[in-house]
Amino acid sequence: MQLARAKARKVYTLEFEGGISVKEDTMSSSSKRKEESHLLNGGVKQSTWSKAFNSKAVWEEKDEFLDVIYWLRQIIAVILGVIWGVAPLKGFLGIAIFCVINAGVLYVYFSSFQQVDEEEYGGTWELTKEGFMTSFALFLVVWIIFYTALHFD
Repeated sequence: MQLARAKARKVYTLEFEGGISVKEDTMSSSSKRKEESHLLNGGVKQSTWSKAFNSKAVWEEKDEFLDVIYWLRQIIAVILGVIWGVAPLKGFLGIAIFCVINAGVLYVYFSSFQQVDEEEYGGTWELTKEGFMTSFALFLVVWIIFYTALHFD
């Protein structure tokens, strides 16, 4: 049996001379989503990949979401490398199109599909470049192998 831990919420109270008081709840929207998701799931933890394909999933651990970004980039790199190798695409144009597609797909994924708070992960640029160089290297290897196997005499 897993017990849910209650998160402490900070509430500030301001009192004015006329007896008016204002309360401000400083719980962030992401922590509210985490709390709601935990209650909806009945305290059961979802797998990482099931959260990856569910819109607006709640990520308890920062590294878990970064791992999903990393591995999605690797999948995109293999797919695009095969396509670029089969269609005899060459040169800078192939590299440029890969970079735009790779960065664009992941940007749409984390900003529109998952709707995460980019600032929790160091900003948009940090999420955009997460795992990019390894996916670029993988893309080049797959592209070269397929191009050489199919189009080189």
